[in-house]
Amino acid sequence: MDTVFKFAKSLPVEAICYGRTEKPAKKINLRAGKLTMIYEDGFLRTILIGKYEIIRMMYAAVRDKAWLTAQPEIFDEDIEIQDDSFQIKYKCRYQLGEIDFFATYSIKGDSDCSVSFEMEGEALSTFQKSRIGFCLLHPIEECAGNSCVITHNGGEKANSCFPLNISPAQPFKDIKSMEWEVPGGHCKVDFYGDVFETEDHRNWTDASFKTYCTPLEIPFPVTIQKGEKILQKIVLKVLSENFQIPENKLINQIVLFPEQLKPLPKIGVGQATRPQIMSLSEMEVFKSLLFDHYRIDLYLFNDDWKIKAEIPIEEAVQLDYPVMFALFLGEQAYQQANQFIVWVLEFSIKIDSIILFHQTIQSTPDSLSDLIAPLFKSKFSDVKIGAGTNANFAQLNRNRPVSNGADFISYSIHPQEHANDNQTLVENLQAQKYTVESVLQFAGGKEVWVSPVNIQRRFNDNLENFEYSTDGESLLPQVDARLMSLFGAGWSAISLKYLSESGVNGCTYFETIGERGLIQGTTDSRWPHEFPSIAGMIFPVFHIFRYVLANKDYQVINSQCNHPMLVDSFVMTNGEMVKLIIVNFSSDRQKIQILGSIEDLQIKILDIESFAFAASESEWYDKQPAKRLTIKNNLSLNAFSICFCDGHFKKTPDQIFSSIN
Repeated sequence: MDTVFKFAKSLPVEAICYGRTEKPAKKINLRAGKLTMIYEDGFLRTILIGKYEIIRMMYAAVRDKAWLTAQPEIFDEDIEIQDDSFQIKYKCRYQLGEIDFFATYSIKGDSDCSVSFEMEGEALSTFQKSRIGFCLLHPIEECAGNSCVITHNGGEKANSCFPLNISPAQPFKDIKSMEWEVPGGHCKVDFYGDVFETEDHRNWTDASFKTYCTPLEIPFPVTIQKGEKILQKIVLKVLSENFQIPENKLINQIVLFPEQLKPLPKIGVGQATRPQIMSLSEMEVFKSLLFDHYRIDLYLFNDDWKIKAEIPIEEAVQLDYPVMFALFLGEQAYQQANQFIVWVLEFSIKIDSIILFHQTIQSTPDSLSDLIAPLFKSKFSDVKIGAGTNANFAQLNRNRPVSNGADFISYSIHPQEHANDNQTLVENLQAQKYTVESVLQFAGGKEVWVSPVNIQRRFNDNLENFEYSTDGESLLPQVDARLMSLFGAGWSAISLKYLSESGVNGCTYFETIGERGLIQGTTDSRWPHEFPSIAGMIFPVFHIFRYVLANKDYQVINSQCNHPMLVDSFVMTNGEMVKLIIVNFSSDRQKIQILGSIEDLQIKILDIESFAFAASESEWYDKQPAKRLTIKNNLSLNAFSICFCDGHFKKTPDQIFSSIN
């Protein structure tokens, strides 16, 4: 414990807050007339008129033949800022594998509420690309269900609307310009240099619609010849002559809606992908987490699947966790399923559920469910059978299972399909609830499970259906150091909030041990520079699940925060007691006001100051001294901190709701 405490105490603030030693990119506030926005790393983001978000992000992307994104190297950056206008010029070099692409960018914001973004690019090598050019992200809350006018490249106009539920296909195609209304303004975007179309980014749990260049119906990848030039431009114009900028409340407010209750979902954890079996000391730590299931992935089409299953089965027995099997079956599915039945009956384990996946088809074909589900149900009468995808929601939405053989529909979630900065990860949290709400529209009464939830992508679903075992000296692409940080714990808590509030029945989070787990375990980090952890370290996310799982009899209360990009909350109640996890995602101290008839709270704060104690003690929450917060006073949270609040209602939920309104 002393060794871990000293190590955690010595970590740089950046590593404690978000798992990295480098400082985040500098954000520059800009204004174009009545529009405000942020410039960061060559992107424009959060373009607002008053408090209304018009554009979430405006940026250029270079993606290779496997849809991997080439990260830009920015240089010769020149920024001129006036009171109500600006001009930015910079150069970019994109290099990834065979890709070598150079571009010059010019961004201009004028006092007439217009913004233009122009690219002049040239290929410095011959390579294959899936996309090069501009992308525009439209915020979901402001756009979903609202009308939009599309002008096609031939000049004809079409009245349409942004889809309310997640659309599996592109809602808008062949876009020359698009127009829509926001309170107090008329927005128009003109596109030059390519044909644009729009997709529903919620398919990958991004909280946006994306308008991008080069239609997907055109075959890809495409070969770009050395010396080939690409010229593109986007122009945004907002008409808002009568617009008055509303007063913006600076304080963060959390409002509880006690009449909006949902059961706490069944929460599980995945098997570790590190090669070693859990030690007795690791198991003792983990037994304090009352997980509802333990997910084991088995590739039944491989001859060695029984050998690969030995370690996770032994761990499930020792942990005494019910098992969720994710079974991947090949062409001999019926034979493979029978072999699994004979094998699994040799063990003294409780099987909670079985998800059926196909080796090569991304969403479980109904023929597989119809064939295998009756076989399993005849042998395991109490076991739930699932179908769906091991990949993103997109693969499920485009191939929706309808077989009556399945009891639930499952898909996985991660927030980094398109971008990996902290703000994007926070923005995309709310999109998790959109996926559940959309599944409920076509699930036919089946339960909805999300398994697994990860902070990093496990595999490239443009190429694969599942994760292959990988190892090496370099940091694995499935590993994200934010998981061991305060940010990772806060992200996990609010992920659980949105999934729970949407009515999900079950979810699986992360892994048990190692750099993709909840604790480091008895071995040091394999990549200490990229993942700063040592043997025995308890990650902050561990304390999130210990707190939640200790209160399984509680229900989840809907809560809303007026600035969820800065502060958000997960709230539970048993009808009398109320428990809140309040997360500060920002790099600044935040003041928070809780609205509702709650008695004074006992609070315990996990932040930079308490990180070392929490990292060295699995029972941190029990041993951390509590502070009393008078509900009349505002709560103040340090950067990237998490506050655990325990209190009780003054009145019945009906009375509380009446007093709030």
